[in-house]
Order: sequence, then C-alpha cells, then structure tokens
Amino acid sequence: MTEWFKELLYPFYAQSIRIDRWIFRGKTKFQKVAIFENEGLGRVLCLDGVVQTSEADEFYYHEMLTHPAMMAHGHVKDVLIIGGADGGVLREVLKHPIRKAVLVDIDDELIELCRTLLPTIWAGAGEDPRTVNAPGDGVKFVAETKDKFDLIIVDSTDPMGPGEGLFRLPFFRNCQRILRKGGLVVTQNGVPFYQPAELRAAHDYRAGVFERAGYYLTEVPLYAGAHMALGWASDTLDFPAVPPATIRKRYAARNLNTRYYNPAIHGACFAIPNHFQAIMYGPEAAKPKARAKAAKPKARRSR
Repeated sequence: MTEWFKELLYPFYAQSIRIDRWIFRGKTKFQKVAIFENEGLGRVLCLDGVVQTSEADEFYYHEMLTHPAMMAHGHVKDVLIIGGADGGVLREVLKHPIRKAVLVDIDDELIELCRTLLPTIWAGAGEDPRTVNAPGDGVKFVAETKDKFDLIIVDSTDPMGPGEGLFRLPFFRNCQRILRKGGLVVTQNGVPFYQPAELRAAHDYRAGVFERAGYYLTEVPLYAGAHMALGWASDTLDFPAVPPATIRKRYAARNLNTRYYNPAIHGACFAIPNHFQAIMYGPEAAKPKARAKAAKPKARRSR
C-alpha cells in the first residue's frame, strides 16, 4: 500500500510526497526527525512534520543563501553559520577561499544524522580543516562570543520551536556587534505569498538594528508558494548596489561550481514584484532609491 508524507502547511493548504523507503524515523532532544526516499526528490529531510530539504533541489536554496553575499562582499574570511545541520550552506561556503566556517546548530544529534544519512548534501564539508563545528544555541553564541565575522548566515527553521529566537531583536543586535566593518547577515525569511507577516516582521527587526536592510528572492521547488525570501542586513554594504561587472569578475576568479547561482541570477534576485513591495512598504511603496536605506520602524510587531 502506497505511503505518503503529508505536510499541513497552512489551514487551507497541504502537500503530500510519496514515501518509497524510510531511512530514519525518530526524535532528538529538540525535534522529531524523518528522512525518507522519493523517486523524484531523492532523500527528503523533515523536522516536526515540516519538509526542510531534498537531495534533488537543495542547491537552489543553499547556493542562494551563500553565494550572493560572498560575491557582494568579495573578501569574506570568517563565516558564522547559525543552523544549517544539513550541511548544504557549509558545503557552499567552503567553495570560497575563507579562513574558517563556524557551524552553530542547537541540535548536535541532527548534525550527526545528516552527516551520516545525507552524505550528498554534506559532501565531506565536516572533514574540511576550515570547519569549526560548535553545536549549541545560536542566540546564546552570538550573545557571548568574542570572535568577529565577515558574514553571518542564518539557515534556520521558521520562527517557532528551536528557531524562534533567531527572528528577534536581541539576536540581530548581537549579530551587529560581532560583524566586522563591511560585513553582513543573511537569513531565510519564508515564502512571501503565504507568509507575508513573517516577511515584514523579520525585516522590521533587521531594519531596526542595521543601517541597511532588505531581502532578495529565489525559487525552491520543494517549498509551496513559488518565491522564497532571503533577508539581508548590513551597516555599510549596500548589497544590491554592487556593480554587475564586479560580481562577474569575482565569480570568474573563484571558478565556482554552481548549479543555480551565476552573475545574471545575482542581479535578477533583487527584482521584487510589486505585490511583495506592497507587503514590505505599503501600497504606496517608495521608489527603489528611497528604500536603499531601510527606515527604522516605530513599532515592533509581536508574534
């Protein structure tokens, strides 16, 4: 009898993925974990009943959470990855000539499960001498560390459970504290079509701390809703304004092996549909130049 993994995404919408073979079903001290195989998607990772990634399409998300920021900055040496137990972001970061990548995920059991059961995603990143595996609470880490970073990548779940604190004001204040001049933070920010409140609230927190803040878009086939929003913030780097010629030059020099990201995609990902602009800035959205430096919100949204 055919078995299906049903993900109830919203009260009015669900998706189902056929389970061809179970790889793992169990719990860590933080969450329920399910990994199964599907004919079209390969191995699929689910946490607390929510689909996270698959072998077939993970590169859409991991490349876009990593390479636009790396290329825009141009000289990243030290990277902090918050979350990212599946290893995909770490793998992409290590394609660059960095000094170290510190991986901080609250669930050390999940890290080991993914390293063992999702080897095509980790791709040996854990054995790279530049990798520093520091399992723990990302909120606590940024509050206590004395280290400085050029780039912070927040590869978290949605703002619930273990990932809730990664979408709050104190977290972004501490990110600002540990970033070097010219550094930036990038975050996953949900699906704007179905999660407009999450998009706006997280942006308000970032913009309330940093001089510049915004978001860009990618597509992830596994995530219902077409566009996936990735947020960014920096005190000095105008992320979308880095000249296309600079991005092309840096991309060629790195000789990156990417399946989705390229310099043309880099420029296109900052093109925001009017519908999403209205979510962020209201129906009378300001012109792009006026939004280059995000205004600090007068009130915080609670969730």
